[in-house]
Amino acid sequence: MKKENIIQLLLAAGLVSPVFTACKEKKQSTDIITTKPKVEAPKPVQEIGDYNQEITAEWGGANYSIEMNRVADRSLPVVEDGQGNKYYDNKITVRIVRKDGSEFFARTFTKNDFSAYVDADFIKRSALLGIVFDKVEDGVLRFAGSVGSPDKTSDEYVPLVLKISRSGSVSISKDTQLDIENPANYEDDEDGV
Repeated sequence: MKKENIIQLLLAAGLVSPVFTACKEKKQSTDIITTKPKVEAPKPVQEIGDYNQEITAEWGGANYSIEMNRVADRSLPVVEDGQGNKYYDNKITVRIVRKDGSEFFARTFTKNDFSAYVDADFIKRSALLGIVFDKVEDGVLRFAGSVGSPDKTSDEYVPLVLKISRSGSVSISKDTQLDIENPANYEDDEDGV
């Protein structure tokens, strides 16, 4: 077989083409390839989470059912936590029902009810976090309330005291006492600190 026939057969079989194409000059592109920056979709407005609590307490010689119900209120202004996260503020309904089923007290609270006890700048980036029953004290029902950061990982809040009297009147104050029943029962650690 002639040399030309062998080359033609090799070309037809595709065995010689890599040798010839390797010698060609590659075309250089002047295109610049880059990636588009990812545009993060804005986070949806978050909710702190609803809760319901119902307890029974003896007050003035009678049993009362005390209900607390927290829900996100989309009609209130949205709260931004300073990190760019947005939250719906809450409203909390406190309801006190007598043993016979008649309602003694019912009121829905928002953080504006506590604005006189919380710094104006702090209240702008805070939400009403909770109102929970604490105890019967000196003839009134005592509740613990809090206004603070809506971020669940934050411990930034203002503790408040809400009292309901036998006449149904409400008083609110800043909580200035520690939640320690008897500080003498807490022992120092081994270093004496």
